[in-house]
Amino acid sequence: MNFTLLKKDTHSAARLGILQTSHGEIQTPIFMPVATHGAMKPLTPAQIHETGAQIILSNTYHLHLQPGEGLVKKAGGLHRFMAWEKPILTDSGGFQVFSLPKKRITEDGVFFKHELTGEEIYLDPAKAIGIQQELGSDIMMAFDECIPYPCDKAYAEQSTKKTIRWLKECQKAWTNRETQALFGIVQGSVYEDLRIMCAKEMRKLDLPGYAIGGVSVGEGLELLKKVVGWTAPHLPEDKPRYLMGVGLPEDILESVERGMDMFDCVIPTRYARSATLFTRRGKIRVTNKNYKRDFFPVDPSCSCYTCQNFSRAYLHHLFAANEVLSAVLSAIHNVTFYLQMMAEIRQAIADNRFMAYKQAFLAEYLASEKQPQGPKKHTK
Repeated sequence: MNFTLLKKDTHSAARLGILQTSHGEIQTPIFMPVATHGAMKPLTPAQIHETGAQIILSNTYHLHLQPGEGLVKKAGGLHRFMAWEKPILTDSGGFQVFSLPKKRITEDGVFFKHELTGEEIYLDPAKAIGIQQELGSDIMMAFDECIPYPCDKAYAEQSTKKTIRWLKECQKAWTNRETQALFGIVQGSVYEDLRIMCAKEMRKLDLPGYAIGGVSVGEGLELLKKVVGWTAPHLPEDKPRYLMGVGLPEDILESVERGMDMFDCVIPTRYARSATLFTRRGKIRVTNKNYKRDFFPVDPSCSCYTCQNFSRAYLHHLFAANEVLSAVLSAIHNVTFYLQMMAEIRQAIADNRFMAYKQAFLAEYLASEKQPQGPKKHTK
């Protein structure tokens, strides 16, 4: 894997780059749609491709439980198994494991119960990397301890040092270096000195990329901005920077401004399944009665299949009728909205006008969040 930093914005820390992987190149900043089980609810790989996705994310924990990395390897790897030819990033499963109610954390790994069979499973850094190498993803994430929020500093420090130690174990287990990259995950909760210490220790390992983890766990946008602001300047400039689990459009824009390159979140598809759609004028809930006779597209400025062919009234009808197509069309739109926004961000950085773009985008997007949108607000 190779990362080329093409341009830096002169008014912020925003960056434009290209990430070369064994399954193609990725233009950054980029948003990665989430295909947790090797599938992105409720879209086919062809539909995901049509949204403009350059890379997707799948989860090691879930694929280990079902169907198992051995079967995926026999199928020819995750790309062939799910018929996706572009790059794939796999999360290590740390977030999911540490979110489980019944787990036992040791200095070397974690014991937890299989959510389907009740069988006890042990996961440690070497095993997490071994699973990801069998899956065959382009980018593997290190196994880390995801610190809960809130968390006292003493525990956060102990956990952060464990994550650094585990990263070294992940690096030792990483053997498939020509085709798979390993990213370290900076932890430290909301403590500036721990974040900086972790970033400095991890950069000594000279990994292909680095992530900021342990955010988007309830700390709010202001603390998120602080954590990114503390951490990003201490990450290598010539390596990609990934902010895990983020998030909403405003979160992404604030984080691009602070120097982050890669993002993922389930929000676009999860919101789509609950009838919440993103537009330039804020989010709308298409099941609202205002949209029953609204024959405008979800977002008149959107080029997606949904907006080019269907109205808000039709989507309102599909949700009312409990049709599966409601989630499909909504997901197509939401994912396209995010990826279209990222393309505009890249162009704005290339033109050295990112801050102006961010200000204009948020002025329209957040202002109308305060009031519901109705048919009368739109003209054809």
